[in-house]
This record gives sequence, C-alpha cells and structure tokens, in this order.
Amino acid sequence: MHTATLSSKYQLSIPKGVRDLLNLQAGQQFTVLVKGKAIELVPMRSLREMRGILKGANTQNYRDREDRF
Repeated sequence: MHTATLSSKYQLSIPKGVRDLLNLQAGQQFTVLVKGKAIELVPMRSLREMRGILKGANTQNYRDREDRF
C-alpha cells in the first residue's frame, strides 16, 4: 500500500510506484471526484489516447431518448 501526506500548502505527491504503474507524467491533469468521505483522482486522457476505447462495445439494448422518462 502506498501513502501520501498533505503538505502545509495542501499539495499531495503521488508515490513513485503509483506513477510508474499508471504511467503518469509531470504536468498531467486529473479530475477530482468526491465519493462520500473519499477522494478519487482520475487521470485525464487526450482524445488521441481514448481513440478505439469503445471498439467492440455491445450496442444491443442501448437505451435511446425515447426510452427515458
């Protein structure tokens, strides 16, 4: 398990093991999500990196606007 400490300037450093595992780069931006009393950091990806992520997705039973309440 990795830990981080909040500095007096309210900054966190991401441990090297996590940076290496997720291939994070300096200057990369994150989306910050609050879930109850937990904070989740989600790396923002460029459109180029997202290309093809939905390839082969099952479009059966897709809910269209007509199905909404």
